[in-house]
Amino acid sequence: MGMDMTTRMFEEEGWIRKQCPKCGRFFWTLDPNRKTCGDPPCDEYSFIGKPGIPRKYTLDEMREAFLSFFERHGHGRVKRFPVLPRWRDDVLLVGASIMDFQPWVISGEADPPANPLTISQPSIRFTDIDNVGITGRHFTIFEMMAHHAFNYPGKPLYWMDETVELAFEFFTKRLGMKAEDITFKENPWAGGGNAGPAFEVLYRGLEVATLVFMQYKKAPENADPSRIIEIKGDYYVPMETRVVDTGYGLERLVWMSHGTPTAYDAVLGYAVEPLKKMAGIERIDNRILMENSRLAGMFDIDDMSDLRYLREQVAKKVGINVEELEKTVRPYELIYAIADHTKALTFMLVDGVIPSNAKAGYLARLLIRKSIRHLRELGLEVPLAEIVAMHIKELSQTYPEFREMEEVVLDIINVEEKRYRETLKRGSDLVKREITRLKKTGEVEIPLEKLILFYESHGLTPEIVREVAGGEGLRVEIPDNFYTLVAEKAEKAEKKIAAEYVVDFELVKELSDTRTLYYENPLMREFDARVLKAIDGWVVLDGTAFYPEGGGQPPDTGVLAVNGEEVKVTDVQKVGKVILHRVERPELFREGVIVHGRLDWNRRIQHMRHHTGTHVLMGALVRVLGKHVWQAGSQLHTNWARLDISHYKRITEEELREIERLANRVVMENRRVTWEWLPRTEAEMKYGFRLYQGGVVPGRTIRVLKIKDWDVQACGGTHLPNTGLIGPIKILRTERIQDGVERIIFAAGEAAINWMQETDSLLKKTAEIFRVPPEKVPETAERFFNEWKAAKKEAEKLRKELAKLLVYELESEVERIGDVEFTGKVVEGTIDDLREAANKLRKDKRVVVLITREGHFVVAVGDALRLKAGELAKIITSVAGGGGGGRRELAQGRIKNPLKAEEAIAEVKKYLG
Repeated sequence: MGMDMTTRMFEEEGWIRKQCPKCGRFFWTLDPNRKTCGDPPCDEYSFIGKPGIPRKYTLDEMREAFLSFFERHGHGRVKRFPVLPRWRDDVLLVGASIMDFQPWVISGEADPPANPLTISQPSIRFTDIDNVGITGRHFTIFEMMAHHAFNYPGKPLYWMDETVELAFEFFTKRLGMKAEDITFKENPWAGGGNAGPAFEVLYRGLEVATLVFMQYKKAPENADPSRIIEIKGDYYVPMETRVVDTGYGLERLVWMSHGTPTAYDAVLGYAVEPLKKMAGIERIDNRILMENSRLAGMFDIDDMSDLRYLREQVAKKVGINVEELEKTVRPYELIYAIADHTKALTFMLVDGVIPSNAKAGYLARLLIRKSIRHLRELGLEVPLAEIVAMHIKELSQTYPEFREMEEVVLDIINVEEKRYRETLKRGSDLVKREITRLKKTGEVEIPLEKLILFYESHGLTPEIVREVAGGEGLRVEIPDNFYTLVAEKAEKAEKKIAAEYVVDFELVKELSDTRTLYYENPLMREFDARVLKAIDGWVVLDGTAFYPEGGGQPPDTGVLAVNGEEVKVTDVQKVGKVILHRVERPELFREGVIVHGRLDWNRRIQHMRHHTGTHVLMGALVRVLGKHVWQAGSQLHTNWARLDISHYKRITEEELREIERLANRVVMENRRVTWEWLPRTEAEMKYGFRLYQGGVVPGRTIRVLKIKDWDVQACGGTHLPNTGLIGPIKILRTERIQDGVERIIFAAGEAAINWMQETDSLLKKTAEIFRVPPEKVPETAERFFNEWKAAKKEAEKLRKELAKLLVYELESEVERIGDVEFTGKVVEGTIDDLREAANKLRKDKRVVVLITREGHFVVAVGDALRLKAGELAKIITSVAGGGGGGRRELAQGRIKNPLKAEEAIAEVKKYLG
């Protein structure tokens, strides 16, 4: 990359720049005798059994040591962000502290919560999920401690010199690490469209921090060639804002202070030790786990051959055979993985992830089912919720929100565990059917793509498939990175479709922003404005009270009066900050003309009732169902509205009544509805990330809508000034539209009254039919239903008796046509009756033709005949019209003209003769 990475500290304090003879990378050290860079596999761990920090730290102590150190050095302390990134829609989970500030802070569209700042951010990555528990160092969830500085143009804070000095001071003076054992390895960084020089900070064989100096972004196609720089095969140009992006491994530093055989023992002991007791695992020679971690630190385990090699090397080192080693360490690996996965799961569920078959919900379900499988392999029947409860108990001391969410989180886990058991019951038959199909094609092994399909579509882990397949004589090879493969597939960011505007943006980009009168006064029904431009049937005004479609709210309609003529407005859309009105006679609108606009107020007021009603309902849903509930979508209409929410099970009738009661109470309390424009970061710090219930909102400033002491959201819709104007809110029904998402259909205001009146009318009509008062309708309907069921049962019994008589009668009427027996008749009954009778009458050399008076027919042909039932069906329909078809031995259909049924039977007899 050709960047000078000499810092003030390196120059002034005698650091030496060397090139590692093993990896070829340059590094900085105070030790003149050091030859290698300190990074495995160039160097081994040298802290296991010999802690590299003078005293032992807990997670909480190490986190506080870090944050308070950087606070003392002028950094503002920032609370953790949720692991589910509501402020962006391009990633599923937060995987690094810098992701908290992308894209808005780095782009300059929002101010950072502090600058410079320090944070300890829980981060979740699935890239190494198959290594968790095995290597001693890999986690699905870890905390990335960081200090960030955003150097905006003309506002520099600090850069490489200060960053390196702060890191070195923290490690040596605050933690007491030996200066001569620390190395700074030069390793350029690139990711997420950005790049820059970077140092990996290494200590006794372990990478304890990465210091990235983000100063480049991917080069656009029209970039100035003189500004382009190549980094790791890609081309970049300098960024306007230069960012200090650091990451210190909290778990790794705690591990360093303990020197335990694995990092899991150092940071997850509160879950690991109880699991060991439950599983009845005897303590093993620490030397085995120490050697396993030490050797695993030398390379990444990418496939089964890597794992076999690790096992062989460890077995050789400790003097036992590989099979004995596997038997000894496997239970430990399972327990470590369970402890890690359930911790990650706890953070995900507390922060609002609902297990499902899509996006982050898919990854949560993956952790649940993988953990259950590990428990099964250990022979433990302990509920998963019991282990999650251990994490909540431990973590709630640091994060009080865990205790607050405990009841909901444990219920989600219990529901998911029950679903998984049901899935396994259904899945066994599914796998057996697939095995039968594969055997017919000569396959001896279930292919990988089929294993992935079983998991993704049916929730069947490959281990379950292997169990079933083994009993059926089919082989199943499970790649070591199976769960990494399925997680990578789920984590792939959805491709964003470029916005399609109603007119070309180039045609409006020079126009001034349209004044939004619908925000200035949402109750404005009429207004005057000046025409700026007419484009392809659309008119642009300098200001408008017509709301453009957006955020689930349909566009306003109405009229624009121009030169004494009223022209209908049929659609309103927004392109950038310019609002366009679709009009029926665009030729009337000349630039500079003053027009008078009038909204279809009945339409607009209903949209406002439903939109404000959506916010009221959302507040009620959170209070009744729990804080895990998030809006997953909404759509408003004049007669009804829908609100989609994330929820892990069906909403009960009792819950619906309570939600509706609470919502209407807020309406009757006539609470104030206010809105304000706030800088993004200020809004987030004031109200939290629940602002983004309706999805990601772009822009430096965002419009925040607040219902007093009830609901706060970033929202661009039109709203009523108080809840009393909404009118009654009536929930019409709920639907399960997809895994983890419930849809609530409701009506508000006049729409709710119309629905109530229609329902009341239906009830009265039903009461009149039953000739009872309305309050007696339910019990009367139930009595009629029970009587109908009894009558239906009796009718079915009689029908079966008649079917027997029909078969007996037709058997006695069989006639011979050459070598063929034939019976054909027009009969009473359903198509099911005909099929049953035909199957009972069918014999080797017999043809049966039965037609009902309604026109249904069945043809049955014996196995010894060279006839096809379908051919005979064609003869029937050629005479009487209609259509039909079926198998060789049985066909069915319906004729168009039942009066020709006898004639059709006669034609079949003629054909057989």
